[in-house]
Amino acid sequence: MIPGHRHHEHHRSDRIGWLRAAVLGANDGIVSTASLVVGVAAASSDHAAVLLTGVAGLVAGAMSMAAGEYVSVHSQADTEKADLSREKVELENTPEAELRELAGIYVGRGLDPELARQVAQQLTRHDALGAHARDELGISDALSARPVQAALASAASFAVGAALPLAVTALMPGECLIPSVSVTSLLFLGLLGAIAAKAGGARPWIGAVRVGFWGALAMAITAGVGRAFGTVI
Repeated sequence: MIPGHRHHEHHRSDRIGWLRAAVLGANDGIVSTASLVVGVAAASSDHAAVLLTGVAGLVAGAMSMAAGEYVSVHSQADTEKADLSREKVELENTPEAELRELAGIYVGRGLDPELARQVAQQLTRHDALGAHARDELGISDALSARPVQAALASAASFAVGAALPLAVTALMPGECLIPSVSVTSLLFLGLLGAIAAKAGGARPWIGAVRVGFWGALAMAITAGVGRAFGTVI
């Protein structure tokens, strides 16, 4: 490597946190809202009632996604903080044992014992807590929990996803509502799955088929429930 120059690499793991929340939110927004609209429409409710139900589902779903994601990720963040606090105490009270533990990790990864101890010593002098957080606990900046970011990403992506079938619901007449919402929602899901798979480094068609299948199943079941318990005119 040329002194003074760094080789910059972009890894997809850096985007795992927000990508997971955004894809989950958008997917849930499309599936739940489309299923809700199709289910209510199958019960022969009037067009205004179907649209109002979809809007209510969008608002409630976005808030639910934000709250659930925040609580879930915050629990992960609390666990990480507790582990780091305990590790800090152990480093202060038993530094030699922690050094041996870190060296043992590197031996397990393929270094010979002497080199592993040298690496552990150098990393400990540089940033002991950071070395143990990364190599012992598996906590890194790229993968650390960010509750607020995850909550906002989930809520926003859910609202965007839910707005797609809602727009179709608002534009289509009642007699075309169910097939129109079903087909367009499957197209939206396929596109979302392809984009998410591409961003994650997988084959786009695999992601499209995966989310399309579960979306179709959800809408079919919900429509069946609406048809069974609704009043068909």
